[in-house]
Formats: sequence, C-alpha cells, structure tokens
Amino acid sequence: MLGISERTRSLGTENAFVVLKEVGELIRQGKDVVNFCIGQPDFDTPEYIKEAAIKAIKEGKTGYTPSPGIPELREAVAEYFSETRNIDVKPDWVVIANGAKPFISYTILSVTDYGKGEEVLYPNPGFPIYESQIRANGAVPVPLPLYESKGYAFDVEYMEKMITEKTRLLILNSPHNPTGGVLDRDILEQIADIVKRHDNLWVFSDEVYSRMVHDGEFVSIASFPGMQERTIIVDGVSKTYAMTGWRIGFAANEKLATHISRWITNTDSCAAHPNQYAALAALTGPQDESEKMMKSFKKRRDIIVEGLNKIEGIKCLKPGGAFYAWPNVTEACRLVGVKDSEEFRKQLLYEAGVAVLSDIHFGFKNEGEGEHIRFSYATSEENIREGLNRIRRYIEENRVN
Repeated sequence: MLGISERTRSLGTENAFVVLKEVGELIRQGKDVVNFCIGQPDFDTPEYIKEAAIKAIKEGKTGYTPSPGIPELREAVAEYFSETRNIDVKPDWVVIANGAKPFISYTILSVTDYGKGEEVLYPNPGFPIYESQIRANGAVPVPLPLYESKGYAFDVEYMEKMITEKTRLLILNSPHNPTGGVLDRDILEQIADIVKRHDNLWVFSDEVYSRMVHDGEFVSIASFPGMQERTIIVDGVSKTYAMTGWRIGFAANEKLATHISRWITNTDSCAAHPNQYAALAALTGPQDESEKMMKSFKKRRDIIVEGLNKIEGIKCLKPGGAFYAWPNVTEACRLVGVKDSEEFRKQLLYEAGVAVLSDIHFGFKNEGEGEHIRFSYATSEENIREGLNRIRRYIEENRVN
C-alpha cells in the first residue's frame, strides 16, 4: 500500500483557514454570517502599489531574481528596519521570501538539527504554525504560557527555568496573535538579559504587526545591546499595506542571511519578481493610506472591546496591538450551557451567525486561564456592531443558568 509519512500525517495547520472554509460553505448555502475569523485587512491594496507591480510586469521583470531578493528591495528593507528598530541593518543581511511565514521554518532549519532533541521555546497561545513547524523540522517544542493576569505576556522567570543546554531558539511575537498583547520595553529588557547568558540561543522576533501598536511605541528586542546579532527580525507588507495575497515578507540577520537564502534556493528559488517591486513601492512610497488603516484598526479595537465588555458573561482586556481581541468567555459558556470555547464557537456560528475562532486553534489551554475566543476586528465598524448584537441576543435567548 502506498503510504503517507508520519511527519505529514501529524503536520499541524492554521485553523483560521479551516474555519473559513466552513464559513464559506454556510454562506454558499445562504446563511448570513458576520465573519471575525481571518487576520486580513479589509482594505484594498493602495493603488500606487498595484501600479508598481503592473509597471514591473510591463517592463519584463517576470523572471527569477537572486534568492535573497532584488537589491533595491533589500536596500529599502535595510533602511526600514534601521529606522523603525533603531539599529543599523545592512542590505546584505536582508532576505526576501514569499511571505513572512516561511522564515519560521527557514530559521528552525538553520539553527537546529533534526532529531537531536534541540528545543524551541514558543508562546502559547500563539500562531499555530510555530509549533507545527518546530515538530515538522525535528525539533522539540517547549511552550511558554501567556497569562491574562500579565496582559498576555509570559512569566520571564518561568522562561528562564525552561532554557536548557538543548535550547536553540526563542520565538517572540509582539504585537501578538491571537491576544493582541504587546511586550513592553521592561519585559523585553528582562528577556534580553536572560538570553545573552546563553551562547547558543537565537531569537526569532515575529514583528509583522509592528506598525499596529495602538498605545505607546513598538520596541524590538533587537534594539537592546548585544541582541541584534542573535535576533532574526521578521516583518512583511501583508498587514501594514493590505497585501496578504502578494506574499512578500522579509527578515534580517547578519549571520543567518546567507544560510536562509540557501534554503530559499532549495525551496521557492525566489520571491515573485513583480511582487517585490510592489513591496518596494509600499516601503518607499506615500504612507498616508497605511496610516489611515492603522488609525481605523485602533478605533475598531475600542469599539469591539467596549462592546464585548457590555455583554453578560464576557470580559475582554484591551489589546495593545495587532487587530485581534481575545475575550474570556468562561462565564458565557456556563450561561448557555456549553462545555468549552469550541462548543461556544460552533453555537455562535450556527445559531447566531457569527464566525470566530476558539482558543484550541492557537495551542492548548493554559491551566487556570479559562475559555477564550478570538476576534479579528479587521472588518467594518458596522460588522463589528452587528456581530456584537448577535452575540448579545444569543446569550440572552439561550441562558440555561
């Protein structure tokens, strides 16, 4: 019998796309659904970015590029990282890929050896592809629980205890998916002080929401003394410029750039040629439309958090960044007689016509943290208000306790 590898059969997924397929099927059947599932800006890509791609295509820029990307874009990214992270980044340290996501596996492949028991620390709850790629690439996932009481930061002392002689990589994500939590300067400094005590410990800093800090400033761990050389900084154009489908991400690290480029040569060859010119236009062109998007997300954040906290059984911390809310629905589950957040999610979808994700889509439940669901408020204010009204009505009409 033709078989499928155990590695493939056990490979995780990004459940936002799984639920999105479920939502799409209901919509095709005529169901009216307010969708909070997908982390994707509801804005169109700015026109000047589209025009740059069209121009590139018309000029014949449609072939292979160097694996690390076109020189112009690498220079622009180096300047962008240098200005926004308060560090000095050289173009040769920058690598371009088909989205920011591939850098997760490229980094794990570059700093760990398959099957040797080398460990990667990652946030839980967190972007599910972290754990999936750690396992798929033969490393050992070590979760760092994020706590509501700490504003969805992890316990730094616990992190220090979990570092062993086999720990090779620490994954940070700030602003954070799914909670919207932001690691402030004090916590990052504590993390940096611990990391620097370990000669063979890298940091993967997922900063794709760096332009979406709603309160205060964005701080990269790479900006602390001694951290840039061991930090892989990762960002992209998907969220900031409404370019999710263009698939252009970038990373920077002096030592790893060459090695990551070789992985790209072995996998994708290079990022899409004309799309790199679109990303170049995004970084170097007018920022007005992007800034309007960011202001809109902050306004939507305030609307959804205020609304959630007015619904009986739901409490929600105000996220500091990204476009996600992570309300605690433990009491709401009790009120309507469902056992957990996943059952609550299904009830909201099929009974109330509201699509969200549950906490099990982002790892396992941390002990004592209760039940949570995730909203992406990358949707209109009208949809946010309608969705909140539907949830309120559902709980009021289906109370059993």
